[in-house]
Amino acid sequence: MDDLARRFEQDRAHLRSVAYRMLGSQSDADDAVQEAWLRLSKTDASTVENLGGWLTTVVARVCLDMLRSRTRREAPMPAPLVERSDGTTPESRALLADSVGAALLVVLDMLEPAERIAFVLHDMFAVPFDEIANIVDRTPAAARKLASRARRRVQGAPVPDGEVARQREVVTAFLAAAHAGDFSALLALLDPDVRVRADRAAVAAGAAGELRGAVALANTVAGRARAARPVLVDGFVGAAWIVDGSPKIVFDMTIVDGKIVEIELIAEPERLDRLEIVDA
Repeated sequence: MDDLARRFEQDRAHLRSVAYRMLGSQSDADDAVQEAWLRLSKTDASTVENLGGWLTTVVARVCLDMLRSRTRREAPMPAPLVERSDGTTPESRALLADSVGAALLVVLDMLEPAERIAFVLHDMFAVPFDEIANIVDRTPAAARKLASRARRRVQGAPVPDGEVARQREVVTAFLAAAHAGDFSALLALLDPDVRVRADRAAVAAGAAGELRGAVALANTVAGRARAARPVLVDGFVGAAWIVDGSPKIVFDMTIVDGKIVEIELIAEPERLDRLEIVDA
C-alpha cells in the first residue's frame, strides 16, 4: 500500500461516518467515500495541507450532490441498515447505526439537502461555518441559518418560515408599526418571548445588548427605526439601515408562524462585509 492509500485508509472510518449521517444509507455512504478516493487519486496530494479536512469537504460535496439527486427523483431514504458483502462486519454496521439512530435519520431525511449538510457537519463534526459555506455555496451567515433551521426540526421546535413573500410581509408590517408607534400592531407581530441581541458595535451605537419579551421590544422600537427598510440578508428577509448605499446596521430576523421570534442587530463592519444584503 502506497503512502497516499495508507493516509486515506486512516480517514476512511471517519469519512464513512460523515457520509452515513448525511445519506442514511451505508451503501450510499461507501459510494461517496469511494468517489472521494477517486478524486484524491487524481489530485496532487502534496498541495493539500490538511488531507483529513480536504477529504471531509469532498465527501460532503459528493453527499450534497447525491441528496439533491435523490430529492429530484423524490426517492425515499434508504433503510438505515443495509446488508453488504463488502468486508464490513455485522458488528461494525450495528455500531455505526447505533451511533446515529434510525429515528434521527428519519428526521434528517426531512431536511433540505443544504440544511442537512450544514447541520451534520457543524453539529456532529464541529466543522466551521466558513468551511461549510464553501460546500453549500452560501455565505457563512447563511450556512449558520441553515444549521439553525435544521436544528429546530431535529429538536421538534417550530421551524422558521421559509417563504420569502411571507417573511417580507411580516417585516414590512413590523417596520410600518414601528414607524407609526403602533404598539398593538407591534405586539401582534412579535412572539411573546422574542429575543433581541446586539453585537458590540450596535451596543456602542446605542442599542441594548439584549432584550427579551414582546412588550420590552415594542416599547423600544415604537416610533423609531424610521430609516430601516426591508432587505434580504443571506436569502432571508430582515431589515437594514443603509447610508450612501452601505448598510450600517442589519436587523437579522427569525420568523416563525408569522411572528418575529428573534432579532440580531449586526453593526460590526467585518460582520457586515460577510453578509449578502440585497433589496427585498
